[in-house]
Amino acid sequence: MKWNIAVVIPSYKVKRHILGVLAGIPSDVDRIYVVDDACPEQSGRLVEQQCTDLRVRVIYLPVNSGVGGATLAGFQAAARDGMHIAVKLDGDGQMNPSLIRRFVKPIIDGHADYTKGNRFYNLNGLSSMPPIRLFGNSLLSFVNKTISGYWNIMDPTNGFVAIHTRLLQVLPVDQIEKRYFFESDMLFRLNTIRAVVLDIPMAAFYGEEKSSLHISNVAVTFPRKYATRIVKRVFYNYFLRDFNVCSLQIIIGGLLLTWAVLYGGLRWYLSIASGIPATSGTVMLAALPFILGTQFLLEAVRYDISHIPGRPLHRLLVDAAKEKPDMEDETTAE
Repeated sequence: MKWNIAVVIPSYKVKRHILGVLAGIPSDVDRIYVVDDACPEQSGRLVEQQCTDLRVRVIYLPVNSGVGGATLAGFQAAARDGMHIAVKLDGDGQMNPSLIRRFVKPIIDGHADYTKGNRFYNLNGLSSMPPIRLFGNSLLSFVNKTISGYWNIMDPTNGFVAIHTRLLQVLPVDQIEKRYFFESDMLFRLNTIRAVVLDIPMAAFYGEEKSSLHISNVAVTFPRKYATRIVKRVFYNYFLRDFNVCSLQIIIGGLLLTWAVLYGGLRWYLSIASGIPATSGTVMLAALPFILGTQFLLEAVRYDISHIPGRPLHRLLVDAAKEKPDMEDETTAE
């Protein structure tokens, strides 16, 4: 089978680098989509005028949609044109196009639905990463493990990704965040459809381009987004689509901890107000549920870690598409 591979390049204020990025894309890529995200530098026009690569298609977005919006527009165009895999590459030259083969191979081999870069794999290469980014990415990686359910990955904000385009049929594309939260939200959405995600080791590289993502914006907006998505993921996976031992552990652990906090807090307040120390029995009525509740929730986390999606979804979707014509023929015959 011939796998058709596309590269999607969101283009916004990358006029100085875009032609060099296009020149470095390997020959086994079948289609290249440059998505001009209402770029004030008119990078799309530059590509049309100066790039002679016949594989290149320029997509113009009427309004700026953010990196996520531009990426999804490119992914959808690739799917419509019959591409099997779409690889997202930044236009600022900070991602090595020669790694594209490494990103698509696990998908071609049937081991993954979605691959993403991991700059933390090679410890020797981390010296080039600014300390503030190293700390921030480490913290975000842990938080993203909890909201996405992919406990086996790191570097969640890495934008070097590849996806089997069949997944776009079942992903809620319209609901995915279009701006800076795109990578994290994409992982959350992938988990809700039980897609297999794998990390691809890559070197950390930072050129002269500066990130437009501000720490203050992250601190204000990201916690709310993280909180809503972890609640949704737990509800989808353990109460809506399935109910298992982890569901019971969450319920029991949550009730015990709620009792421990409310009862313990009340008794602590009354003890201070009256000046009478709480008895050992009163303390145990709060402490024991707290210990047991914590243990139940830790067991729920252990269960979640041990049930990371492991069966590639795109293979099931491809098989279903092959069977559909046969089913339609049988219906017509009847």
